[in-house]
Amino acid sequence: MEKDNNKEEAKEKNKDKPMGKLPKAPKFSIYWVYGIIAVVFLAMQFYSTSNSPEKINWQIFANRMLAKHHVQKIVVVNKEYAEIYIKQDSMKTDTIYKSLTEKGLGNISNLGPHFLLEFITVEEFTKDLNDAQNKILAKDTVGKTPEEKENIIANDFIPIAPAIRKDWTADLFWTILPIALIIGVWVLIMRRMGGGGGGAGQIFNFGKSKASLYDKNTSVTTTFENVAGLEEAKVEVMEIVDFLKNPKKYTDLGGKIPRGALLVGPPGTGKTLLAKAVAGEAQVPFFSMSGSDFVEMFVGVGASRVRDLFKQAKEKAPCIIFIDEIDAIGRARGKNAMTGGNDERENTLNQLLTEMDGFTANVGVIILAATNRADVLDRALLRPGRFDRQIHVELPDLEERKAIFAVHLKPLKYELESIKIDFLAKQTPGFSGADIANICNESALIAARKNKTSIEKQDFLDAIDRIIGGLEKRNKIISVKEKKTIAYHESGHAAVSWMLKYAHPLIKVTIVPRGKALGAAWYLPEERQITTKEQLLDEMCATLGGRAAEEVFFNEISTGALNDLERVSKQAYSMVAFFGLNDKLGNISYYDSSGQNEYSFSKPYSEHTAEVIDQEVSLLISTAYNRAKQILIDNKENVHTLAEKLLTNEVIFREDLELIFGSRPVDFNTEQENKDLNSTLVENIPLS
Repeated sequence: MEKDNNKEEAKEKNKDKPMGKLPKAPKFSIYWVYGIIAVVFLAMQFYSTSNSPEKINWQIFANRMLAKHHVQKIVVVNKEYAEIYIKQDSMKTDTIYKSLTEKGLGNISNLGPHFLLEFITVEEFTKDLNDAQNKILAKDTVGKTPEEKENIIANDFIPIAPAIRKDWTADLFWTILPIALIIGVWVLIMRRMGGGGGGAGQIFNFGKSKASLYDKNTSVTTTFENVAGLEEAKVEVMEIVDFLKNPKKYTDLGGKIPRGALLVGPPGTGKTLLAKAVAGEAQVPFFSMSGSDFVEMFVGVGASRVRDLFKQAKEKAPCIIFIDEIDAIGRARGKNAMTGGNDERENTLNQLLTEMDGFTANVGVIILAATNRADVLDRALLRPGRFDRQIHVELPDLEERKAIFAVHLKPLKYELESIKIDFLAKQTPGFSGADIANICNESALIAARKNKTSIEKQDFLDAIDRIIGGLEKRNKIISVKEKKTIAYHESGHAAVSWMLKYAHPLIKVTIVPRGKALGAAWYLPEERQITTKEQLLDEMCATLGGRAAEEVFFNEISTGALNDLERVSKQAYSMVAFFGLNDKLGNISYYDSSGQNEYSFSKPYSEHTAEVIDQEVSLLISTAYNRAKQILIDNKENVHTLAEKLLTNEVIFREDLELIFGSRPVDFNTEQENKDLNSTLVENIPLS
């Protein structure tokens, strides 16, 4: 009784709880039908083969059957073979008929044919049969009266009965097989082109939307608590979610929900994660798909999928549609010189524009989209009424990186005493949320590789170096001369950056090959929103320190400064043509933030201006290079000491530079911060 009461109480407690997920019933597959048909055909073939008459030759037929009068009748089928029927009374007189009983051919229910006799032509068979019967009858009628002979001939002479038969099963099979084969190949091709199984993968469902639907029956566990470091973006997105939950608060004041919001930002900053949080918080149907899901090789499929998507969304309104990487279909129209306005993507975009804000009202459907290339999107797509808001999701600053580290460190087992979130956040300027997640995961892998029970501080630092610079290659074969060149190259970077006021603070220099780089100088960039001309010039000078050191100490230069020259050239060109930091050109910028000039074959300035830009860029670089050379010449002994120490130790730190060169002109960090600084790579120098 007590057990029964406990069961009743458990039922009452669990009455209102949602039931667990029932096991899904197996989906019906058409291949089961194909398998059953194949088994039936095989069974029929086996049955017909197992019960088919035994084949005999002419000698057995003539000497043992025909001569002993055991044959009842002979049927020639399609002039191809003869069917031999044996008399029922003769079955027990000869051992040759024993197999008939075993096969069940000798009983009353199956009266034949009992044997098959093949021949070359029906004329020869008829002639041989008549000759054989005439010989047998001639022996049997010896000494008989004419009346007896006639009776014997009438009873024992076996005429040939011709028959024409058609195998309807085989004819039907070979008629249907080619048609079924063509249909099967067509279905396979359509399923492949349609993206596999499911509704969108069937023959006539190309125009159906491929969006994934998340509703109350689908659990989305991501919430705004899982999104760290995007406070401003979360405020705007949460307002949309709040409107869906409490629309009366806004409509009473005459407000309308934004039609759409575009998430814009660099890769890895959390745009898709923010959309997942919206799906988890909104508690309304949420359609999610990629921009490339609209694109298909067939004309009109993209526009059809857009129509079907919005049709489904309107049926479930209020709801949210999320389109990831919308630039796949949202590029500016008319920019393709090959296809003009007939591009399939443009037709898809036209349909999307119409559905978002066209003649037909689109009530209760909110569009969320994400892209890292907002500059290439069509202006009609970005106007108010379609995407009313552009939410910029930028790279996290120091405080935001702390919050992101706090989220990703939760599942890790690490030493609480030695690892501080503030320290890790300072080591990763310019890192996105995806980069930070990768660092945390990589640190766990490094610690496990070393058979540690918890993640230590050095594991995180090694993970940062591993992700930015690549894997160490200490076994890489480098000659003595090359190694010395690399050491002086890196020492040149270190010395020049140390002596300049506005260069990034140096943290570590190494000549250990890592990734594609044979050596690298590691800095901790200052996080600033604007950069002055003096800061840019100092950074250019520090970047050219490696090439300058090669010329000062070896009186020759190498290809190792390729990355340095590329960065300096782009920086100098930006200063002259974009930022208006050149005295000769003045406050003029040829930068196009819309990105439309990418499709143009002409430059926004004259040929004379292009020559001036080239001259000023060359002057800037040569001035910075000469400045770097002069710094190295003035500190030649110290640079030589630094290079020799680098050759010996392979890695030197900030403290080593401070012992050799003294304090920097300007120190951006406090003394305590300097003790915690390790390394962040902002320069990747391939040397060959």
